[in-house]
Amino acid sequence: MEDSNIRKVQIKDLTGLKEVLDSSELFASEYLDDMISDYFNNSDSDDIWFTYIDNDRPIAIGYCAPEKLTNGTYNLYAIALRKELQGQGIGKKMMNFIEKLLSDSGKRILIVETSSLDQYALTREFYDKLGYRREAVIKDFWNDGEDKVIFWKKLN
Repeated sequence: MEDSNIRKVQIKDLTGLKEVLDSSELFASEYLDDMISDYFNNSDSDDIWFTYIDNDRPIAIGYCAPEKLTNGTYNLYAIALRKELQGQGIGKKMMNFIEKLLSDSGKRILIVETSSLDQYALTREFYDKLGYRREAVIKDFWNDGEDKVIFWKKLN
């Protein structure tokens, strides 16, 4: 089932997407312009930026890109929504969108990485519920005592 509220990011979305980032505290919104510039300026870019639009404003952001030197493997580097809207199923809809988009274009695997810290417990539970498998843990990756948890899902 497709959700007409989800689409690829357009330049006009940038201000609203920065508000999403500030609300979600995923990463500092001032980094967005540099991160997304190739997507807007390179017609050959395989990066995918997508958003959920509600009342003509972005309320969520997602970003994934292909893993270099792989055949059809993508990594979801970012997904976030406004803090006050979390827990309402929008994140699941965003994940369904990107999984279908990738699968329909012949991509095979989606990787998601997160932190082992307690504050990311709900994030890890979210991916578990969506059928992602915890494929690996890299000890002390982000910092001493903060592991990288890698989730994996076969798309087709």
